[in-house]
Amino acid sequence: MATPLPARAWRRLHDGIHHRTAHLTPTGRGLLWSIGSGLLFSVLNAVMRTLTLHIPAFEAQLLRYVFGLLVLLPMIWRHGVAAFRPRQIGGQFVRGALHTIGLCLWFLALPKIPLADMTAIGFTTPMFIMVGAYLVFREPMRWERWVATALGFIGVMIVVGPALSLARGGGLYHLVMLASAPVFAASFLITKALTRYETAGTILVWQAITVSTFSLPLALMQWQAPTALQWAGFVLCGALGSAGHYCLTRSFEAADISATQSAKFLDLVWAALMGWMVFGDLPTTSTIAGGLLISAATLWVARRER
Repeated sequence: MATPLPARAWRRLHDGIHHRTAHLTPTGRGLLWSIGSGLLFSVLNAVMRTLTLHIPAFEAQLLRYVFGLLVLLPMIWRHGVAAFRPRQIGGQFVRGALHTIGLCLWFLALPKIPLADMTAIGFTTPMFIMVGAYLVFREPMRWERWVATALGFIGVMIVVGPALSLARGGGLYHLVMLASAPVFAASFLITKALTRYETAGTILVWQAITVSTFSLPLALMQWQAPTALQWAGFVLCGALGSAGHYCLTRSFEAADISATQSAKFLDLVWAALMGWMVFGDLPTTSTIAGGLLISAATLWVARRER
């Protein structure tokens, strides 16, 4: 049977990336996968924020994961359905339920706050992940990782500290976004555990299945027919989201989960760029200052990990 063109293109891309990164240490590869996922998610967030301005939040959540599953069909076709049968289906559904709860909070806040603020608040997730990785997996926490994470968090506070004031009117949705961080952290820690006996592709496919299943009842309660352009936007979101989660899962496979968290602070740089290009939000002085500190911390820890 001939391999479908999308699957062949995906395979060539995968082989090319593997060849170019073969000389790197596992931590170096993990950091690159993490940076790639952050860039993809930043573009995804910009598109999703545009869509959620006109589509109910839970419907947008459902369609994003439904189309995420559809864009994976060439990969499933190539390898066969049996290759994506999970060894522990209960773990897949627990992870999907947690991720759905985090997404519900995230999508409620998404259209209400700027992209840079949203991304910066999400940077509290690595804090929960690092503590959880130490407590659950007993991953070593070298001082460089703590320092880089602390500097990155200071950079985040420089950016969003003023916006977190409830007196400014947006505080409620900032807190809703903040509440999603520990939930996502729990989901990612389960993902790390699943990578011990599940492939990245299997985790990715079952995330799309479980999140779509849990999101369906919520979406039906406030369904609104999308336009043709909005349908196209959700197709793009499906591709970006699946690619982003694939990169994220590969980073978990390649290195300690705590070693890759400092790279997530670069997401603020991508978010500021997306906010400027898509919504015309010019980065403030605090955004630039915080972004420079975050970038410096990320580059420093990457060099130290090598």
